[in-house]
Amino acid sequence: MKPATEFTVEPLEWEPYITPVNLDEATDAQRDALKITPSNKKISNYVLTLALDPESLAHRTPLFNAIMYGPAGLPRSERELGAVAASIVNHCIYCASTHAARYNQLTSRPEIMQEIFSAGTQAALDEHSQGLFDFAVHLSRTPPALSRDDVSVLECLGLTALQMFDLVLSAAIFGWANRLMHPLGQAMKAQ
Repeated sequence: MKPATEFTVEPLEWEPYITPVNLDEATDAQRDALKITPSNKKISNYVLTLALDPESLAHRTPLFNAIMYGPAGLPRSERELGAVAASIVNHCIYCASTHAARYNQLTSRPEIMQEIFSAGTQAALDEHSQGLFDFAVHLSRTPPALSRDDVSVLECLGLTALQMFDLVLSAAIFGWANRLMHPLGQAMKAQ
């Protein structure tokens, strides 16, 4: 496989630099932590790598699920947009690919991700998407630089406090996730 170097909505694989947990050899603690992973999905190499520390994985997965799949607040597609914005800033090709594809599935608006992947943080989007994207980019670049003006833009778009909080959470957790993925492995083009 060849390392992925460009943003794409095509499926990518993530190859760890260190040996992930082998399910057949997993400890009871690792198995318990892995049970939190949604059962309808294959357990990824990334999650199997995180299972090397089952205690942190047991806390990470419920938090991730609550942020990205919570029933109230920001629509899931807009949480995915926040994740993509953070991943663009951090140049996490795997996360950007995965969450752009989910955004496209949820919205049937592939032109948004095409624009983001071609123009990066300078993407020109519709007013609503632009406001969310710019906020998540700004947050991902320099969190302490956010100001009341940044929040006012979201208020003008009609976002509630809970929706704004969800956008912060989706961008922030991907700032963290991107920083975990880079030193632990790399995105590879699927074969």
